[in-house]
Amino acid sequence: MAYKLLFVCLGNICRSPSAENIMNHLIKEAGLEDKIICDSAGTSSYHIGAPPDRRMSAAAAKRGIQLKGNARKLQVSDLVNFDLILAMDRENYRDILYLDREGKYEDKVTLICNFANNHSEKEVPDPYYGGQEGFDKVIDLLLDSCEGLLEHIVTSEVDRARQ
Repeated sequence: MAYKLLFVCLGNICRSPSAENIMNHLIKEAGLEDKIICDSAGTSSYHIGAPPDRRMSAAAAKRGIQLKGNARKLQVSDLVNFDLILAMDRENYRDILYLDREGKYEDKVTLICNFANNHSEKEVPDPYYGGQEGFDKVIDLLLDSCEGLLEHIVTSEVDRARQ
C-alpha cells in the first residue's frame, strides 16, 4: 500500500503545489512512484481550480521541475485519507488542526520545514505578494525539505519493515 502525503498552504497555488511537484520529482528520481503518492490542498477557497502561480512555475522551471495541478480546498476526509499532512506555516498547521475537532489526526500533521537539512527556517514564507527572489527562495527551501522528507520516509519504512 502506498504512503500518502498531503502538502497544505493557504491558497494551493504557490507553496503546496510546489512541494507536491518537487516531491513527485524526487520520488520519480528514486524510483518510488508506486510507493509514495502526493497531493496538495489549500486551507482557503480563494483559488479553487486555478493552476499553480506563474511566478512559482518559473522558479521551479529553473530547477527542471514542472508544476502541475489545480487548486483545491482541504477537506475533513483528507485527514483520514493521508498518512502525513505537511503544513507550510504555523497558520496552515492551526487551520488543519481546526478541521480535526476531536484531535484524532494531530499526529499526522507537521510542518514541512521540520525535514529541512540545510535551512534553519521553521516555516515556508508565502511569496505571493513579493518579488521573484521570494519564489526562488521558497523552491530552494522546499527542495531541501522534500529531500529530507523523502529520506525520513524511506528510513522509517525500512525500519517498519524490519519490525
